[in-house]
Amino acid sequence: MIARMLSGRRVPAALQRVDRPQAIALAVGLAITAAVGWLVGGSFILAVAVAIELTAGGLGAVALMGPSQPGLGIARYTTLALAGVSATLAGRLIPGGVSLLFIPLLAVMLWAVLWLELRASFETVERTALDLALTAILFAAAAGIGGLMGNEGWPPPLGLVLLIGLVLSLRSAEARGEGGVQAVGQALLHTLAIGQVAVAVVILRIPGLVGPALVALAFYVWGGAADALGGGSNPRSVALEFGSLALLGFVVAVLMAHA
Repeated sequence: MIARMLSGRRVPAALQRVDRPQAIALAVGLAITAAVGWLVGGSFILAVAVAIELTAGGLGAVALMGPSQPGLGIARYTTLALAGVSATLAGRLIPGGVSLLFIPLLAVMLWAVLWLELRASFETVERTALDLALTAILFAAAAGIGGLMGNEGWPPPLGLVLLIGLVLSLRSAEARGEGGVQAVGQALLHTLAIGQVAVAVVILRIPGLVGPALVALAFYVWGGAADALGGGSNPRSVALEFGSLALLGFVVAVLMAHA
């Protein structure tokens, strides 16, 4: 059966049923590049892998999504590249033999991120999925940068995390329907909020993955609160709901850090 498929016209026919097979090829290529960054030691190889992720992810997204359209923003062209970079950095925290098992999963996740951006939809389900994806990207980036550089180094690890957080915050604002100066302003406030949490994590010396999880939680909570307020929800209810979530996350993180 496989021989007949390979020798006949079934493979092209099957590919025609796949929406944009180039997206699958791009996701697989980025996943393999990330795996090289995981398994091959040395900072030079890691730097090359990150550069490839940024270049291929950015240019590939532009080629697949096409020119920028009014109302969709420009930060969506960076999401796939940042997902690849964060996966490359965070994957080095996983033992070499085990990390091989995550390559197919990573390819699927990268394809899912690209699929969300190709949808170019601001419906509730897609926006929630995109918010979760952006949160996961920030968590992976913070964990990878922290594991690679610690709290010291150059460029400052905190600055790198906030730079990635700024771009992701801009994408989050654009997904809420904001644009132009309004989107940039909300992104700056969003970054300031997660920056305060990141500084607290450094000062309190919260170990392991708890610190990156707190930063990612702050990102998600702020974005969710901004979305709820933009949708006309009662400010007190929003403050109570998302404030309680943030407080619960902080208490759990502190208890885990000192356990």
